[in-house]
Amino acid sequence: MRVVAVTNQKGGSGKTTAAVNLAAALAERGSSVLLLDLDPQASASLWYGVPDSGRGLFDALTDNGTLASAVRETSTPGVELVPAGSWLVGVEKALSGEVGAEAILRRRLAALPDRWDYVLLDCPPALGVLTVGALTAAQELLVPVEAHVMALAGLAQLLQTVEVVRERLNGGLVLRGLLASRVDGRTRHSLEVVEDLRERFGELVFQTVIHENVALAEAFSFGLPITAYKSRSRGAQDFRALADELEKRRS
Repeated sequence: MRVVAVTNQKGGSGKTTAAVNLAAALAERGSSVLLLDLDPQASASLWYGVPDSGRGLFDALTDNGTLASAVRETSTPGVELVPAGSWLVGVEKALSGEVGAEAILRRRLAALPDRWDYVLLDCPPALGVLTVGALTAAQELLVPVEAHVMALAGLAQLLQTVEVVRERLNGGLVLRGLLASRVDGRTRHSLEVVEDLRERFGELVFQTVIHENVALAEAFSFGLPITAYKSRSRGAQDFRALADELEKRRS
């Protein structure tokens, strides 16, 4: 079971878009995928049309609840979801005084049945308790980076946090790759940012890029991943390529 955290503390990076559609593309290839929506905004849950889970995930992280009891089916074959609920807004406060709070999610994941090939963690756009918990629990890290120069500044802060987590909490965490997202091939700026990423980080940058695509925005409105909404669109092709590349990037 590969546990992959999808994170970037900067909003607008395409983080949830990546988590939702990568899950569907992996499932399309025959993998079984569990997606954990750790973002109180619940965008991944809304995308899959799964209703508010109430206290489910909150209880799993703050009390004696289990993740298994919070798993919900989706309309996408091969993809199951632990949805974010309205209670998740208060989880940072609830865990702030908890000793070892950053390790709770790792323990809860370890208690899950081993029936998924991938567990994807859609993290909040902030470096708080939930994100640190996800980095502590994950084996691999995928970082979507918006193709804009301002996104590169925030990336440095995230990578520093990853190093601290490796040193103190999770020595096995592997930065599996940086994903250039929201790439507009019509603008010179967007292409220059991608080039800059490749010059700075080399093979850490996925060869696949996620292009700016109106079908991706429309897919959210219909509660479907891009592979189901417009299977032949460029967005669907991008995420199939990403799934293929991630499959090949194994330790």
